[in-house]
Amino acid sequence: MFNSLLPYLFLLPASLYSLLTLYSASRFFSRPAQAVGSQPPITVLKPVKGADPDTFENFASFCCQEYPQFQIVFAVSSADDPSIPVIQRLMEAYPLVLIDLVVDPTVYGENRKVCNLLNGFRAALHDIIVISDSDIRVGPDYLQNLSGFFENPETGLVTSLYRCSRVHGASTALEALGFTAEMVPNVLAAEKLEGLSFALGASMALRRTALESIGGFTPLVDYLADDYQLGYRIHKAGWRIELSGDFVESVLGKESFSSILSRQIRWCRTMRVSRPGGYLASGIVHPIPGLLIFLLTADFSALTLLSAAVYYLFRFTIVNLFSRLLVKDLLCPKYLWLLPVRDLVSFVTWGMAFIGNRVRWRGDLFELGTGGKIRRVTGNPLP
Repeated sequence: MFNSLLPYLFLLPASLYSLLTLYSASRFFSRPAQAVGSQPPITVLKPVKGADPDTFENFASFCCQEYPQFQIVFAVSSADDPSIPVIQRLMEAYPLVLIDLVVDPTVYGENRKVCNLLNGFRAALHDIIVISDSDIRVGPDYLQNLSGFFENPETGLVTSLYRCSRVHGASTALEALGFTAEMVPNVLAAEKLEGLSFALGASMALRRTALESIGGFTPLVDYLADDYQLGYRIHKAGWRIELSGDFVESVLGKESFSSILSRQIRWCRTMRVSRPGGYLASGIVHPIPGLLIFLLTADFSALTLLSAAVYYLFRFTIVNLFSRLLVKDLLCPKYLWLLPVRDLVSFVTWGMAFIGNRVRWRGDLFELGTGGKIRRVTGNPLP
């Protein structure tokens, strides 16, 4: 009897974890909206390299904030960067918004994004600093929603959940579905169980004093996961990290499956060296391995096939609830058929993180070291 039931135990970890994430998400999104606070002046600091067809609209969303006083600082490393004409066009389109452009090639370490942050930070006028990637688009109440968290003097950093509501076919839908099926559930489960000790690079708002307490951006210059390091160090310094339920939009361009797969492997390898214990343990809640072990160990019967179908029907239901009711990303049910492929890709890239230490980022090849530090293998070396 026990031997016949044993295979079913392999279906439990992922199923129970799915219920945990749904519970955590429902509790999180049922909280009262963050009250509007005193609305202190804010500097939006955007490190930029390159441009794409959506760059102007992404940047413009930050210029359209319903907020009394804010500054936007764009930091680029080269005078011929393609983003500069876009930024100049932005300045012409929004003359009432205080926009500064810092062009500085100074290099402090291997992470060129952090180098841009260091160079641009010198132009920051205000004590609340918002850092956001160039592919992020926000609503007009974005800064207002963030500012309320800083009424608590113990809050050092506020990070935001992100989603993608516009995709270009199956390849980008595969990546966007990962936000809904993996990233958001995992973050909300972590927030519920232990509180946040990390930040999400799509949107990070922090106090200048919190940044100063960890030595500024300088300690991050040789780490690939600068967002994780920034949040972790601020947490370790004794500050609170808060999570905003006001989603920001990650605007994905048209990409091939191979480029998306390369990025997924980079993220996995980065997290594996940053949080080795937690990353290894996360394998148990992937849906695919439990299902495969179940199919290999159970008797081949109609009950086995029915159980496998019910297992994935449950998975479909949970992700559909996240997509339609909680994340509201418009992906499901249209792209729900991609979920098994997404789960398979997720498990494969999770495993590939253990068989290599090299990642490709912005055209350069890096080798990951202990704790997530990087060493450039190709590209322009440090002077």
